[in-house]
Amino acid sequence: MPKPAQPVPPKNFESALAELESLVQTMESGRLSLEESLGAYQRGAELLKYCQTTLDAAEQRISVLDGEVLKDLSSAEAGEA
Repeated sequence: MPKPAQPVPPKNFESALAELESLVQTMESGRLSLEESLGAYQRGAELLKYCQTTLDAAEQRISVLDGEVLKDLSSAEAGEA
């Protein structure tokens, strides 16, 4: 029995989101077979996980910037006003 093909990881968040939106539209059209729908659902779940992980990482970076840089700049600007 052949191994299933490894899914191709998205290039970036934007491409993952675009592919996810396309999958949703295709699935909503009702033109997929059951097997195709299952494959699309699985791919959609993978893309959703990728997007969530990417957004979580961005949120962490913003939190670090907010705690280390942006608040310091706001304090400095408040002192100048």
